Amino acid sequence: MDEHSILNDLMRQGKARLFPSLTDPNWLVLRERRRIFERWLAQLPSKDLKVLDVGGRIQPYRILIADRIRQYIAVDLRLTALVDVIGNAEHLPLRAAHFDLVICTQMLEYVPEPASAVAEIFRVLKPGGMFLLSVPSAAPDAGQERWRLLPAGLRSLLTSFQRVEVVPEGSSVAGLFRTVNVCLDIFARYATVRLLYRHSFCPILNLSGALAEKLSGGRNQQFSVNYSVLAKK
Repeated sequence: MDEHSILNDLMRQGKARLFPSLTDPNWLVLRERRRIFERWLAQLPSKDLKVLDVGGRIQPYRILIADRIRQYIAVDLRLTALVDVIGNAEHLPLRAAHFDLVICTQMLEYVPEPASAVAEIFRVLKPGGMFLLSVPSAAPDAGQERWRLLPAGLRSLLTSFQRVEVVPEGSSVAGLFRTVNVCLDIFARYATVRLLYRHSFCPILNLSGALAEKLSGGRNQQFSVNYSVLAKK
């Protein structure tokens, strides 16, 4: 695959994360995350943003601030066409108090020492800078993951920040439908069976979950399976 094709594939993955298809078992949480991030990013006053993406292999949320970026740096352990700096979150090779915004989505669960990663993110943020984070609280093991994080644990990790807001990406109802969908997708082990599942029962479960979530009012959050977090330095 040539460089142009690789870049197009990364952009396709990012778009699928930002605007998930009904055939995606994670549709319920991904669409809710986009809504939450859109609301928070609208609070940023600057139109000349310096942004750091920690774990930024595909950068799905970059497009939400595309017309407001002065500098965008992606750090990851693995080099892709979108990664600028090879490094780990616990030792960011970047200077202090430089960024207006740090984005870190679905990555902290892989880090051996999450507290060290959060401390490094705090260090590189400017005073008043914003940190957007998303983490799983319940999900099948994708391999090499170390942690699942709950609201109280997230607040403990983020005590250095002045303001912390933890928002579930859907209530217990959405969490139930998403979990069933993901597990059934795992059980469909063969590619043909999985393709059939994703274009038949998967969309039905997604739409049923969205309807049930609306009818329930999202009141119960005991089984929210993913959280978005806003932390302000």
